[in-house]
Amino acid sequence: MIATQPDSSGHFGPYGGRFVPEVLMAPLEELERAYQEARRDPAFEAELADLLTNYAGRPTPLYYARRLTQNLGGAKIYIKREDLLHTGAHKINNCLGQALLARRMGKRRIIAETGAGQHGVATATVCALFGLDCVVYMGEEDMRRQRLNVFRMRMLGATVVGVTNGSRTLKDAISEAMRDWVTNVETTYYLLGSALGAHPYPMIVRDFHRVIGDETRKQILEREGRLPDSVFACVGGGSNAIGMFYAFLNDPNVRLIGVEAGGRSSQLGEHAARFSGGAPGVLHGAYSYLLQDSEGQIALTHSVSAGLDYALVGPEHSWLRDQGRTEYVSAVLFPRWNRRTPSPNHCGARRRRKGNCSS
Repeated sequence: MIATQPDSSGHFGPYGGRFVPEVLMAPLEELERAYQEARRDPAFEAELADLLTNYAGRPTPLYYARRLTQNLGGAKIYIKREDLLHTGAHKINNCLGQALLARRMGKRRIIAETGAGQHGVATATVCALFGLDCVVYMGEEDMRRQRLNVFRMRMLGATVVGVTNGSRTLKDAISEAMRDWVTNVETTYYLLGSALGAHPYPMIVRDFHRVIGDETRKQILEREGRLPDSVFACVGGGSNAIGMFYAFLNDPNVRLIGVEAGGRSSQLGEHAARFSGGAPGVLHGAYSYLLQDSEGQIALTHSVSAGLDYALVGPEHSWLRDQGRTEYVSAVLFPRWNRRTPSPNHCGARRRRKGNCSS
């Protein structure tokens, strides 16, 4: 059996913990107590279940990708359609749970970070639902890449703060959100969006996303009468992946495979594959696999997808990998050896219209 809870100090094996300034220790302990009380409260669980069903749109379908299966000529491929949830991603699961928790704790101001913008949109949505003030920190590079999501957050009433430090991506947005939290800890709830950060956040985010794996397990048994051979999920911080994997941890015949961002190359700074090019270290309150240079400085990262370019992976993922229960690979979207380079005589439609195309 795979142990599924962190120890009393918030560690999954050697990973996780609380590496934060002293001023944040009491708020984190308060959050842990409030969370444990809430999960034992049937009224809290009932309200969350109702919102997930009647507001977010759960359960999401498990779709058989017939044409993809035929094209690849191998295993039957099913896709868990979290994109059909309200706001368009799995992030709403966690945001609803944490917003209920913040309300229970009497916190009326919510701060969050976002990379791809989906967590920011989900946070802004639940704040509008519950009448909470909302501030979202987002790196300027991610704001450029995800302009539509910035528009959606502002339309929902959130204040979106552009972060100009560092790489201007998710890592820097988290840093700014933590600075805000330190300053306004009495009135503010930090709604962290992935299974990372100081304890109890990795546990909280995992628990609110475990509905993904629980539904998938039930659905595949109904559809196929058996468990899958393999389960795949992308891994940035690792929230959707740990939510999916959690239901299958004690099914040894099910391979659990996380896919990290391979970026442009294997050179440090050109990818976000923590297990391929990183080593254990501390970032934003947690100890886990981290991309860092020879002097221990946080390395720059790259991913074609905003939000997957985070330097550290969630601590539970590191522990499960060490146990041999999960596997992690990296993917390059457009490998150099697979690019189609037009020949000198290649005729595009624009060149044909201009009449300067040679045969």
